[in-house]
Amino acid sequence: MSGPKSLKKNEYLFKEGDASEAMYVIKSGKLGVLKSKGNSEILLAELGPGDMIGEMAFFDNKPRSASARALADTMVIELPFKSLNAQFKTFPEWLKAIMRTVNNHLRNANQKIKSLEKSDEEANAVFPPHTVTRLCAILGSVAKIYGEKAEKGVTVPPGTLRRYTIQIFQQPTNKMQTMTEVLQSLGHMKIEDLGEGKQRLTVFDPDFMMKFVDFYNDFLFKSEDKRTSIEEKEMKTVRALLFYGKKTTPNEKGEVKLNLTQMQNDSMRDLGSLFNVDDVNSLSEKKLVGEKFSIDGALAVTVNLPELEVQYPYWELIHACRKVTRTS
Repeated sequence: MSGPKSLKKNEYLFKEGDASEAMYVIKSGKLGVLKSKGNSEILLAELGPGDMIGEMAFFDNKPRSASARALADTMVIELPFKSLNAQFKTFPEWLKAIMRTVNNHLRNANQKIKSLEKSDEEANAVFPPHTVTRLCAILGSVAKIYGEKAEKGVTVPPGTLRRYTIQIFQQPTNKMQTMTEVLQSLGHMKIEDLGEGKQRLTVFDPDFMMKFVDFYNDFLFKSEDKRTSIEEKEMKTVRALLFYGKKTTPNEKGEVKLNLTQMQNDSMRDLGSLFNVDDVNSLSEKKLVGEKFSIDGALAVTVNLPELEVQYPYWELIHACRKVTRTS
């Protein structure tokens, strides 16, 4: 129903990824347009009285591309799309075409800006995506071909790794050094200082390295609309699902049904942080987990445990590489 809606300071009007059902006109106060980046948000714009927000979704019904949060006590007028559609049908066809065209141009411009920002980030990164796959492929291949069996995994001949890195694949040794440090921090390998500048490198599972390379390479060469990623902010949710999933007996397909309400109640005790039943929403939208359903008065979700267990360490490594800065 259309009409005024009050927001207290810091209250969200809607969040990035929410379904779009209305547009709004700001009557008083101030709204911030925010975009998620990692675990934080970037303020893109400030809107005041007379400004409109959420209107682009009227034409294509796409989820919210950004969040809107009150920067002060704010009053907006809600204009539901359902009511507006009835009025829009009475417009001349030429006017409808102009409005749709303008909206599409704005969407395309926003997407191009997003792509350029992403390209700039990758260009300035220590580990652009294809560098990550290249370095892991070098390390995994040398480990599998030349590695000597150790108590756990295989030891990699440093000289051979250096030769493959510099001479064959023409990659800087400092990047390989940083990559091995990232892998050690995640528990995939061990670096031991033997003195006089010598090291012993032990890769615990060379097969993991090669499977990761195949996974990430396949992901990178997919078109944008066919990529399914686990964002850094979603990793905490995946950890919680894996933690409770491993305590549950799976069916023959490896699927488990998890009581989200119980997880929320137990999360502070078990995980040391709060899990919210709505944390799985974005994963459900990506079909990484099933849709929420009600059972015995509680909310639950179906999780394919083996698939999530495989993907989690891949995305853990990807996000760890993205965090490496040029000053490291």
